[in-house]
Amino acid sequence: MAVMEENFPGGPASSLYFHVPFCARKCEYCAFYSTAGDAELMDRYVASLVRELEMRRHELARTPGTIFFGGGTPSLLSLRHWGEILAAFERLSLNGAGEWTVESNPATVSADKARLLRDAGVNRVSMGVQSLDEALLDRLGRVHSRDMVFRSFDTLRAAGFDNINLDLMFAIPGQTIDTWHATLREAMAMGSEHLSSYEVIYEEDTPLFEQMKAGEFDVDEDLSSQMFEDLIALSAEGGFQQYEIANFARSGRRCRHNLTYWRGGAYAAFGPSASGFESGVRYRNVANTRRYCEMLEQGQLPRDWSETLEPLARAGEIAAFGLRRNDGWAWSEFVAATGFDLRVLWDSEMTDLVRRGWGVRDDQGFRLTPQGLRFADAAGSEFLRTAPEAVRSGVPGLRGLLGGLQSASVQASSRT
Repeated sequence: MAVMEENFPGGPASSLYFHVPFCARKCEYCAFYSTAGDAELMDRYVASLVRELEMRRHELARTPGTIFFGGGTPSLLSLRHWGEILAAFERLSLNGAGEWTVESNPATVSADKARLLRDAGVNRVSMGVQSLDEALLDRLGRVHSRDMVFRSFDTLRAAGFDNINLDLMFAIPGQTIDTWHATLREAMAMGSEHLSSYEVIYEEDTPLFEQMKAGEFDVDEDLSSQMFEDLIALSAEGGFQQYEIANFARSGRRCRHNLTYWRGGAYAAFGPSASGFESGVRYRNVANTRRYCEMLEQGQLPRDWSETLEPLARAGEIAAFGLRRNDGWAWSEFVAATGFDLRVLWDSEMTDLVRRGWGVRDDQGFRLTPQGLRFADAAGSEFLRTAPEAVRSGVPGLRGLLGGLQSASVQASSRT
């Protein structure tokens, strides 16, 4: 796998993440920062986002390699809002990204919006399907129907999009193995270029978590494991290659933006609650849309916090993120990304994972086995070198590093 040198810490970030915080309705499982948006707040947000981009333009790579609009629900923005954002991109010479993704909800895709985005250079759409079972969509609090999924997919194709991701979820309360198989087969039959599929995570401060605590349903770990194994098998039958725990692509269609995270690359972040990592500094914007707007209207960058990471601590995080990939780390790739050698500083951790049947080590590098990938967060935590004091003081660990999309508990999707 080629190493994207331009995105490693030290140079200008060529991957840009934009968090759009607005949702029509909060889903039962969602712990990402989002809010209902009235017209006045959405107008202020768009103006502030453009202002943040203008203030930071000189710090970014001349031409972005990847751009990702996550949320929230980016497709909830109006044609006028998108027109203002896209005009700013053109004015600041930020068009031309090799991969430019916008997340969408099937209920908020329109032909006019799809054409506007495609004509402006957006070349990838990630659509939050989650399920094709009406009862499960209701269970999750989704605002779209299964019919909307098919209609929106056709609308995107008609607008010229030839790189579409479908986002799915499994282990939903009430979901059976048969309904999971049906959703998978129907989704693959649509012919998308990419699938992302995540197990339900019970985050505190979400309705689903409270329902679980109240005993309204049980979590069946054996069923979840079977669903994951079937996901891998059925997606392979459908022509998809698993390249990261939750991500499956047809040939040449891996998500370049998310690979930036998993390879430890630099990325700039814009919008409320968005997290970035540039030149050894990790930061997060304030997770409050009105405060975000106020700070930018006053000429201030909307930082909530920032920290400079010690090289070894960052290398441990990069090791953990990279192990989510099926191919893991080549020895030379990890040295290029971090300046450290896995074989020297993490020898005992790798040896232990091999002993447990979770890891494979050879002359080329180290990767997790299928069993290890199932428990990748636990395996990756063995490589962390973050001081316990940092965790106690509120600096986010693996869960908060990617901000809105940027992938839940290191999952690169915000499940729009």
